[in-house]
Amino acid sequence: MTTNADPQEISKFSELAHRWWDPTSEFRPLHEINPLRLEWINARAPLAGKNVIDIGCGGGVLSESMARKGAKVTGIDLSKKALKVADLHSLESGVEVRYKLIAAEDMALEEPGQYDVVTCMEMLEHVPDPASIVRAAAALVKPGGKLFFSTINRNPKAYLLAVIGAEYVLRMLPRGTHDYGKFITPAELSQYLRLAGLQVDGMKGLSYNPLTKIYSLNNDTDVNYMVACTKPL
Repeated sequence: MTTNADPQEISKFSELAHRWWDPTSEFRPLHEINPLRLEWINARAPLAGKNVIDIGCGGGVLSESMARKGAKVTGIDLSKKALKVADLHSLESGVEVRYKLIAAEDMALEEPGQYDVVTCMEMLEHVPDPASIVRAAAALVKPGGKLFFSTINRNPKAYLLAVIGAEYVLRMLPRGTHDYGKFITPAELSQYLRLAGLQVDGMKGLSYNPLTKIYSLNNDTDVNYMVACTKPL
């Protein structure tokens, strides 16, 4: 097995795995942003009939929603507990998703160039070597295929809102969810993408208004942001 994973990160999310599908739990932000990111992905790569892989799928919130759009979805993760929760929810909902306990790098060796769409959301800031994940994603997608990443910018505003605000003040996330040192600037992620041979198509910010308690897509990439890419033919 490839070891591009932090055992503490896997353990942290494994301990919360049973709450993954509870929209009032620590995963509430995930449930609230999911419709926004799903529609953003679907608008750029219509999912119906597509072969899709979701890297770092966790409990399967995005994976299932893409399958509901008509995609054939594979979700991969390194948390056994999260994948068990994802499998159980898939059985209960009747939405078919193939889940697999495997690292992205190993999956890229097993099934290179097999996917029309690759997603990797809210994961890059939790691994020791995010560039390695990007390279694996580039290997998994077909030429002409689309890739989508999301992560958190690294700057004082991001620290204030994503760590202090979300974890300590608003208590939207458990303390210790994020390590500021692992946040990734858009320039750094863009470099990882270019070095992996990918073309950056666009970038969107994802913001939270604590007064209205509503998330929105915009052009402010100071904190949370998403990137769309293409693997050239």
